[in-house]
Amino acid sequence: MNSYKLKIITPEKIFFDGEVTQIVVRTSEGNAGFLSGHIDYVSNVVSGPLKVRETDEKKYRTAALSDGIIIVSGGDITILPEAAEWSDEIDLARAERAKKVAEEKIKSSKKSDSEFDMAQVKLKRALARISVYNQTHSEH
Repeated sequence: MNSYKLKIITPEKIFFDGEVTQIVVRTSEGNAGFLSGHIDYVSNVVSGPLKVRETDEKKYRTAALSDGIIIVSGGDITILPEAAEWSDEIDLARAERAKKVAEEKIKSSKKSDSEFDMAQVKLKRALARISVYNQTHSEH
């Protein structure tokens, strides 16, 4: 399979910069898979799993992504999420605590409150991390 360049850049760091043969990511239109030579494309990324098959690898490597954007241009792909974390780096207890705190803030906040909006973002991120952790740890 032909490879292409994938860059994943969060506000804090370059999370990934390398050659891959395939990725699958959750967009606002649903799950989308990308192979070499994909047409130019732009979409919102929603919190959820990212599966990456690096060059010469048979298995996917999985990460949890937060909301962001994906840009396919000239055959290369750039993903700009708010946060990204490889499945083997996820602290499940921390993600569960973040989920609980976010749920409590949602219950106590006013719906027009910016605190409510931020709690929803944090809840989506925690749920994505928990889901990715559970998916990858149930495969072993």
